[in-house]
Amino acid sequence: MQNLMPQPPATLLPADDEAAAALAAADNDEAYAQVAARFPTNSAAWAALAKRAIDSGQTVAGYAYARTGYHRGLDALRRNGWKGHGPVPWSHEPNRGFLSCLHELARAADAIGEADEAARCAQFLRDSDPVAADALAGA
Repeated sequence: MQNLMPQPPATLLPADDEAAAALAAADNDEAYAQVAARFPTNSAAWAALAKRAIDSGQTVAGYAYARTGYHRGLDALRRNGWKGHGPVPWSHEPNRGFLSCLHELARAADAIGEADEAARCAQFLRDSDPVAADALAGA
């Protein structure tokens, strides 16, 4: 069966070259934290902090970082026309911070026993872009 309802357009977040350059130059936890402090609306910085924290066993800190980046990303998506649903393509580099936060939030939620939240976040990620879900899962 073909869906005849029009689908919402993809949401493409604007690039932030200065934040991306600072993030690319970061090489330790303190440097990543400085990037997040300097560019607090940039989800990619929060995603990097979340991943590093979760990977080093600091799950609660990773959860907090991921949740911060997730909410900052939702704000950015809404400012750029997103209406609460529709594609957020992984292929558009500036979207990757938000999508990564969503993935890290699912990981951290699962690790602290928040199975419902982990499932919601994983589904939200897959609904946003299945390619992102697969890429972030290492598939």
